[in-house]
Parts: sequence; C-alpha cells; structure tokens
Amino acid sequence: MIDKLHPSLERLKAMVPVTIGTLPPVGAMPRSGIYWLSEGTESIYVGRSRRIRQRLQEHVRPSSGHEAASFAFLLAREMTGRVDATYRAEGSRKSLLTDPSFVAAFAQAKDRIRRMDLRFVEEAHPVCQCLLEVYVATAVKARYNDFDSH
Repeated sequence: MIDKLHPSLERLKAMVPVTIGTLPPVGAMPRSGIYWLSEGTESIYVGRSRRIRQRLQEHVRPSSGHEAASFAFLLAREMTGRVDATYRAEGSRKSLLTDPSFVAAFAQAKDRIRRMDLRFVEEAHPVCQCLLEVYVATAVKARYNDFDSH
C-alpha cells in the first residue's frame, strides 16, 4: 500500500487543474479517491471520498448546510472570526446559520471553493485512500489539513 502513495502524488502533481465548475464528464473522472484544492501555488485542502464528483459539488452547492459543506463552514468561521466550536446554543453551528453576516461568509466561502484549482486521483481501497489523503496533504503542506482529533 505504501509503495502506491508516491506515484499517486506524482499523478496529482502532473494533472492539469480544473475547477468544480469545469469537472470532466462522469466517465472521465474517478468515482472514488482523493482530491486536492489549491489557490495559485498554495495548497489549501486535501479530501477523500467514495463519490468524488458528488462530494465536490456538496462543498459548493448553495443549499448545502454545515454538514455537507463543512470545509466552507470552516472558511466562513475563519472569515468571521467565529473559530471556536462550542456545545452551547449560542455560537453553535445552528445559531451561526441564523446570523446574516455568517450566512454571507458561508456563501462567499462556497464561491471561493468553486473557483479553486482542483486535482484528483483514483483510489478505491479505503485504507489506501486514507493513507493517500494524509500523504498528499502532508507532502503538499495543505493549509487546512491538520489531522487533529476533536
């Protein structure tokens, strides 16, 4: 499994980036694997999914809530300075989505993700996919992957 990691990283690096809005047709992209979002030369986020196309669309869909668009939610928290998670009603995810300024930031974050450069590579095996996500995120120094437990 480990031997497959670096060649997959090299395929990602060699891929001409697309955006979520310019995804190739269904048959021309893998169903499962990892995806890498970047802006210019900055690596932003590496994710994994058994259904890449749908997952990417969830990140940016206007109707996606905080669970489906969790990365956009994180970016909105950062934009509004509301970075601390809480289990209290005040400041909770649900309450943030009733704050017009946070809702606007959440929409802006989805739009930002929609414009990010995107690369992806196939990896169907769940353990290899997990290892590849960590390997790529670490190798490209993805800003928002910290792998910290909560």
